[in-house]
Amino acid sequence: MSDLTRDSERLLAEAKSVLRDNQTGGRHRLVKSGPPIGEGSRRMRKNNWATRLKLMAAAVVAILLASSVAGLVLQGIGFIGVVVTFLAIVTAVVVFGNYPKVRLPSRMDLTRTQDARQLVARTELWLEQQRPALPAPAVRIVEDIGVQLDALGAQLAHVDPAHPAASETRKLVGEVLPEMIDSYRKIPANLRTEERGGSTPDRQLVDSLGKISKEIDHVTRQLAEGSLDDLAIRNRYLDYRYGDAQSLPSPENT
Repeated sequence: MSDLTRDSERLLAEAKSVLRDNQTGGRHRLVKSGPPIGEGSRRMRKNNWATRLKLMAAAVVAILLASSVAGLVLQGIGFIGVVVTFLAIVTAVVVFGNYPKVRLPSRMDLTRTQDARQLVARTELWLEQQRPALPAPAVRIVEDIGVQLDALGAQLAHVDPAHPAASETRKLVGEVLPEMIDSYRKIPANLRTEERGGSTPDRQLVDSLGKISKEIDHVTRQLAEGSLDDLAIRNRYLDYRYGDAQSLPSPENT
C-alpha cells in the first residue's frame, strides 16, 4: 500500500508540473524557443491547449463514469478502486497535459500554405524555433517581424489569393525569409563572426532581416491603402531573391 501511495504522490506532482508548464504554452516548446512572437502563433498554442483541456475533461468524465458503473455492478469499489480511479485520472491529466503537441511547420509547409492567416501563424512558429541559433540583434528583428506579420496577415485576408501582390508577398514571407535564415544556419557557428569582404555572416543576416522587416511594413501599408496596382512587390522580391538579402556565404565558401 505504501508503494501505491508513493506512486500516486509522484503522479500528482508530475501532473501539477505539467499543468504549470502548459499554462505558458508547453514545457518542450517554449523553454527552447521562448514566448510567441505574434498573435498567430499564440493563437495556435492556445487552440492546442484548448484541445488538450477538452481531451483531459473527456477522459476524466469517462473514468468517473466507468468507476460509477463498476461501483453499481460490484456494489462498491472499495479503497483500492478509489485509488485506481484517482491514479487513472492523474494519468489522464499527465498524458493530455503533454499531447497532442503543437505541430511545428517545416519550410515546405510554409511554401505550400495559401491561407494568409495560416501562413502568418506558421511562419511565426517557424521563426520562434530559429531564435536560439540567431545572434541577439537578429532575434530582436525577428520578434519585430512577428508583430508585423500579424498586421500583414490581416491585410492579406482581404486580398484575392490569385492577385500577383498576394502571391509575391507570400513568396517574401513563406520562401525568401525562411530561405535566408536557413542559409545562415548552414554556416558553421565558428565562422559566423569571421569577417570576409568587410562583413560577417552575423552582420549580413541582421542587415537582410532589417530590409525584409522594412519591406513587410511597406507592403502592409500599401495593402491597407488599397494600392494594389502601385505595389511593386515583384521588383522588390527579385531584389531580395538575387540581391543582398540572399548574399550570405554558403558553408562551402566560408
